[in-house]
Amino acid sequence: MSTQIVAPPEIARPNFVATVPTPIEEGTLFRVLTAVSFCHLLNDMVQSLVPSMYPILKTSFHLDFTSIGLITLTYQITASLLQPFIGYFTDRRPMPYSLPVGMAFTLAGLLLLAVAPTFFVLIIAACLIGVGSAVFHPESSRVARLASGGAHGMAQSFFQLGGNTGSAIGPLLAALIVLPRGQIGAAWFSLAALLGILVLTRVGHWYKARILHLQKRPAAHSDATPALPRKKVAVAMAVLMALIFSKYFYLASFSSYYTFYLISKFGLSVQSSQLYLFVFFGAVAAGTLIGGPVGDRVGRKLVIWVSILGVLPFTMVLPYVNLFWTAILSVIIGFVIASAFSAILVYAQDLVPGRVGMISGLFFGVAFGMGGIGAAVLGRLADATSIIFVYKVCAYLPALGLLTGLLPTLHRAGTQKQPA
Repeated sequence: MSTQIVAPPEIARPNFVATVPTPIEEGTLFRVLTAVSFCHLLNDMVQSLVPSMYPILKTSFHLDFTSIGLITLTYQITASLLQPFIGYFTDRRPMPYSLPVGMAFTLAGLLLLAVAPTFFVLIIAACLIGVGSAVFHPESSRVARLASGGAHGMAQSFFQLGGNTGSAIGPLLAALIVLPRGQIGAAWFSLAALLGILVLTRVGHWYKARILHLQKRPAAHSDATPALPRKKVAVAMAVLMALIFSKYFYLASFSSYYTFYLISKFGLSVQSSQLYLFVFFGAVAAGTLIGGPVGDRVGRKLVIWVSILGVLPFTMVLPYVNLFWTAILSVIIGFVIASAFSAILVYAQDLVPGRVGMISGLFFGVAFGMGGIGAAVLGRLADATSIIFVYKVCAYLPALGLLTGLLPTLHRAGTQKQPA
């Protein structure tokens, strides 16, 4: 792993805005963006395998919902705590080959998950998967921005699409591959992790060459968002964190407990419930692709308004409808709420220019952390009450979208063209 590369002005300086790459680079940039999105698919597919295996692990290890929540808490909190520090470090010293190393941690955690004999070893496996995600997300998000050609929202949405698609197909593959074979069936997914290591090594080659190219290029004129007063930035960041809390605490009820909800309320089999989870994550993947490009055109603040507050009527109705409408509402909720993250992330990157890695690590980290805390808290609540009651409580979380009104409207100086 190279650690000797000095960050170019576009990465290190607070007022960084890169120029739009020349047309001769566009094909290469799109291939890089596709490669890193594909690896995001592989990474999050492996991550989604963990909650997809909960019915197996619950039976094999005689776990209660609190223990299941602790597994989720472990890998998501590990990623949450490490990501901002990794992003902060790599803002100053880019490490192009950290990406395949991160995927290697994920591979180790996956293999350990397949053979874990005790609950303690399950926790260690979850921790390793969390470390892999902590390394992967900040640097791959930076690569997506560098490869964006100036359309930051589109690039982040395309990058996020890979992750959400992986989260969607993970439960489906788990139903087809893992459930028939039991815990050891998770080892088949090691092939995906190995493929990710190979692709990310190639991405690392491009990333290193890109940094060297940027070092030699004259400093670009900045047309970035003018700096806001520190107090306004702090308030805006606090609001964005609250919105992330709302989004990912609610999503935790689906990613960790939707299958149990369907089994408990409608008497579905494990395999059938996994298919409904696949449909939900498919809607999330589709919604993810919309948020970034729409934010590039109409403004990210409007997208944040609609994606968070807009799902409130549907979340309020969800706990009281039959199976058919549960499926329909889950698709609407997944599609709408998923459009938020790319808009929130790029809004924050514009709010604090020149700190792409730190901001990406912070927001991915908070997203993971909220998901982990949400899984643990909601698991405890489910043990104390019922899994159906959990969905009645979570229905109110999107009301926090009202805080979006406190966000300043960011106007870009000069041209409306998004910088790279």
